Amino acid sequence: MIRLDGLTKYYGDIRAVHNLSFTVEKGEVFGLLGPNGAGKTTTIRMLTTLTKPTSGRAWVAGHDVVAEPLAVKRSIGIAPQHLNLDGELTARENLEFHAKLYHMPRHERGKRISELLGFVELEKRADDLVEGFSGGMKRRLLIARALMHRPRVLFLDEPTVGLDPVTRRKIWDLIRSLRSEGVTVLLTTHYIEEAEQLCDRVGIINEGQLIALDSPANLKRKLGNFAVEVYHEGRAERRFFPTREEALEYGAEHARCKACDFSVRETNLEDVFIELTGRRFE
Repeated sequence: MIRLDGLTKYYGDIRAVHNLSFTVEKGEVFGLLGPNGAGKTTTIRMLTTLTKPTSGRAWVAGHDVVAEPLAVKRSIGIAPQHLNLDGELTARENLEFHAKLYHMPRHERGKRISELLGFVELEKRADDLVEGFSGGMKRRLLIARALMHRPRVLFLDEPTVGLDPVTRRKIWDLIRSLRSEGVTVLLTTHYIEEAEQLCDRVGIINEGQLIALDSPANLKRKLGNFAVEVYHEGRAERRFFPTREEALEYGAEHARCKACDFSVRETNLEDVFIELTGRRFE
């Protein structure tokens, strides 16, 4: 559903994205991870036709993003990081306006709006002004709006940023439901647990280049299933091992001095991120 072939973007002499090539399959939830300034937003802007690539090509739902921008726009839904709903309209009116922009027939609009408000659990607030909604309610309405015209591909830019844990998990449930319905989802996130819980695969980019691509489980397995952290004089040394037994043996051997301590835990996706980029997950 998404294919990149050598996608590259320069802004003057600044290289934002370099030679990106990967695919995203139908019904897959794909996470795009990377430090701030790595090129994630630029990549999404190219895939959603908002920015033209300097070189390379990309296709979304079978349509070339440069040669067929209108066909791409008809095939995608976008829930941006920044809340851009109209606060002076009700939830229903926001969806109605979006439907009109996509020329949805009148007889389809009402049914689809009711269906989506139920899907995001906002049916009881359908006729309330959006300016009175909480951040979590606005996020859910953004997803409903992005789905209004039945897109085949959904782009979610940090869909749960700033939300409390309970609301964040409600958004996760919505995304899982979309996967079960065959919608392809590409998301960016700054929450490591979110990427591990939701994504079938993740692509990690750094300085505009793809440096890792696999399922979260496989990426962790390649690094080592268990992490040992040995603490000494305020510093921590981290090593990775395939088995807990090897990790415990290493930790015990290197923490014999009275001033040392160690811990053993399962490897997580943040460990992979740090090892590959040299930076912590934001």
